Parts: sequence; structure tokens; C-alpha cells
Amino acid sequence: MARLREALTRRLEGPGFWRALATAFGLGAIAALALPPVHAVPVLLVSLPGLFIMTMEAPTARRAALVAFAWGWGFHIAGLHWLTNAILTEVERYWWLVPLAVPGLALPLAGFTLVPALAARWAAPGWPRILAFSAAFVAAEMLRGILFTGFPWNLIGTVWAFGALPIQAAAWIGVHGLSLATLLMALAPLMGWRGAAGSLAAVMLFAAFGVARLLPQEPDPEPVALVLVQGNVAQEAKWREESRIPIFQRYIDLTAAGVQAAQRDAPGSRILVIWPETASPYLLANDPAAARLATAPLPPGATLLAGSVRAEFAPDGRPTRVWNSLVALDAQGTVLDAYDKAHLVPFGEYTPLRGLLPIRLVISALDFTPGPGLRRISLPGLPSFGGLICYEVIFPGAVTPAERPGFLVNVTNDAWFGVSAGPHQHLATARLRAVEEGLPLARAAQTGISAVFDARGREVERMGLAETGVVLAPLPAAGSRTPFAAVGLYIPFTLLALVAIAAGLGSRRRAGRG
Repeated sequence: MARLREALTRRLEGPGFWRALATAFGLGAIAALALPPVHAVPVLLVSLPGLFIMTMEAPTARRAALVAFAWGWGFHIAGLHWLTNAILTEVERYWWLVPLAVPGLALPLAGFTLVPALAARWAAPGWPRILAFSAAFVAAEMLRGILFTGFPWNLIGTVWAFGALPIQAAAWIGVHGLSLATLLMALAPLMGWRGAAGSLAAVMLFAAFGVARLLPQEPDPEPVALVLVQGNVAQEAKWREESRIPIFQRYIDLTAAGVQAAQRDAPGSRILVIWPETASPYLLANDPAAARLATAPLPPGATLLAGSVRAEFAPDGRPTRVWNSLVALDAQGTVLDAYDKAHLVPFGEYTPLRGLLPIRLVISALDFTPGPGLRRISLPGLPSFGGLICYEVIFPGAVTPAERPGFLVNVTNDAWFGVSAGPHQHLATARLRAVEEGLPLARAAQTGISAVFDARGREVERMGLAETGVVLAPLPAAGSRTPFAAVGLYIPFTLLALVAIAAGLGSRRRAGRG
């Protein structure tokens, strides 16, 4: 660490400051290797201390801010590079956005890295500064999940979501608590061998907690057979007129095959079929004939949850409002209920400041209308569930309605992002929500990754990217309400406050000694 500190400090002074910015950018990009799907967590032992050293040793606050911004820019460009795939689905229209979109999105996100870089400089060197930096870093992550409709993507705590064992502490402290622990463990070696030993002891403690929480036997699953249908429809083909019937037929055929397999493997179980976000090219809630065709393969008592656009029409037949919905249908094609997506994606589902911006990326002529919010849905013969459409699942502490459901259903269309890191990162956030809430989660994705997690985040079944087929799994039983589910973001917020207070007390003691 001493050599790393010396090498980085030399770059902060003199006319060659651009080298420091390039180094910080590279350190941020390296940190992205810890994210899904690579999960190279040890790189944080270099990247995060490098950011800390460069921002704390910078001769001025201005240079510290520039270094922090460069690190954040590198981190978010590398972590979100896959977003370019969404532009390539209509490259003939938006080719000019290819070199601009990801760097442009990363610019405001990089600004959040300024918070720890500047806030921690007031603390005394040593442990107080490490504590202040770590608390401020996670506070900035929490702010990123709230401001401008929120974008809590690629939080540092998600680096551990490669398995169930490393993330069990999220049931108590949430992903933000995992982020805080990760920052402290990565920076502790800067304090010498005692810090390194403490970091290793913390890793072992988290592992022991994970083992203890996973040891109890899983309760018997619900008498429900899940059939997750992954149609593997490319985004560029999805809304073509000539593709509508073949796509619809593909989902119907896959449903029929999945239902037959479920009846064979789980006789007597209630069958729940789940189609991904906007899987149906027809408006199932508005088109009774299409609804009957979609549910034709279902046996009596079975239910279909289908991602479908839902619309409201004017007397002349023109749509006046549209919703991104999860529609529940019985075996006769009758609409039982519908959940409308409440947290819409800016530019993808609606255009912010519509009429003032020179571009419009939303495909349809109408912006989607947000739904009223999360709610528990109860259907005959099934445990109650909460619906989450697409990136609604990425918001910690905001995925369950006030009335706790028996399980969570996440439907998504990750076809926008091709075979890339994006679907893996999305899946990791869904897994964390299962652990935080103590609820099983069924995830149906258009092109993958579709999966079922139990209430402790263990993977029951999955289907990989760019595969066509069905995922068959029993519905795991709900777990008891976790501390995080009961209290939510107040827990990590309290942890941040305690760490910040400790940093302040440590600084005062050192100032008193001086």
C-alpha cells in the first residue's frame, strides 16, 4: 500500500495532472470488473484505495473533485457499456448516439463520487477519514437511488451477488449495508496489518453469518408449479407487423409444452404461467380473442400472468392512454386483475420535459402512463404476490406493497441489451431483493435470464441468456419478515449516521491531541 500511495501521490502534483485523471479513470473502470457478471471482487482492494488516496492526498479540493469525477466516470462507463445495445436495435435512426449515450449518462452519475471525495477531507487522517469516506460514498449511492426518479444501478454491494452465501447479511442491513461493509473492508488495509487482519476477519464473519442463515432446512414449497416462458424474441423483431403472429404462437406453443411438463412433474399442483414484460404483441386486457388464444393451453384452475400493453381508447378508436402491465388471466381468458408499472424508465417509457428536448426515444406515439403503485394481488388458488415490471426491482426497500405478499413476480424485457453484462446485473439486483424481503422471487425475462429464487436468495432454477424454452420450478415458501423488510432503508441510514459520528469523534480526539 505504501508503494501505491507514493505512485499515486506523485501524479497529483505538477503540470502532468492529466496523468492523475487518466489513472483515476482507469481505476474506476477496473472497479467495474467487480460487478456482475465478472464478480472480480479483489480488484476493489486496488481501485477503492486508489480513489481514496488520490482524493485525500490531492493538494486542493478542486483537484480532489476532478480525480473523483474521473474515477466515477470510468466506473459508470465500464459498468454501463452494455446500454449501447439498446441503440443498436435502431441504429439507422440513432447511430449518432452510439459514442455519446453511455459517456453522457455516466457524466451525472460520476458527480456522485464527488460526495465522498470532498466530504471526507474534513476528517482527520487515518481511521476517521476512512470512516467518513465510506459513509459518504454509500450516502451518495442512496441519493442516486432517489434523485431524478432514481437510478440505484451497480451499487457496490451488488458485487457479492454471485451466490446466496455472501449476501445473507442483506436480510438485516440491505444492499446499502453491504456497500458500507465493502468500502470499509477494502480501505482497512491502508491502516497496516491490523487493518488488513480486521478486513479478513470481517469477511469471515459475513461468511459465517451466511452459513448460519442458510443452514436451516427450507420449508416445503407451495403447491404451485411455476412455468416461466422465455420466448427469446430479439428486440428489433418484436414490434414488426409480420412478426406478431409468429411471436404470439411461439409463446402459446412454449406455454403448452411447459404446462404438459408441469402436469407430469408436479401432478395436483396449481399451475402459474408467467410471460415476460410486453411478451404479448396483442393487448390482452383489451382483446378477448387474443386472451382466449393465449390461455388455450391452460388446464382448468391454471393462471397466466402475461406482460402486455394495456390501453384506454377514445370513441373513435384512438388510444388515449397506455400502460405497461402485468395482466392476470384465468384458463378461459378472463381478465382477473392487472398491475400497471408505476416507476417508468425516463426516455424509454416516457420523455421528460416533453416538447423541450430535441429528441424522442420512446417508440410509441404516446408516453406510458404510470400505474398507481405497488399493491398485493390475490388470485384464486394462489398465494398473494407483488408485481414488479422491469427495473422496478432495482430499488431496495421499495419492492413490496404495504400488505406483505407471499412472493414477488418480476417480468422484464432485457432483449434491449442483447448478450451483455446488463441482464446479469439486473438479475443480481433481483436476487438481492429476495434476500432483503425474505420472499421468493420468480423472474421471467424476454431473452433471459429467467430464474426462480427462494426466500434466502438461493437459485432454484434458471435459463440463461439467448435461450428459448421454459423454466419449471415449484414456488418456494415465503420466509419470515426480515429486519430489513420491517424497517427498510432506516437500517443502512442509521449505520451511516453511526459511522459518520465515529469519524467525527475520532477527528476531534486527534485534534485535541494536536
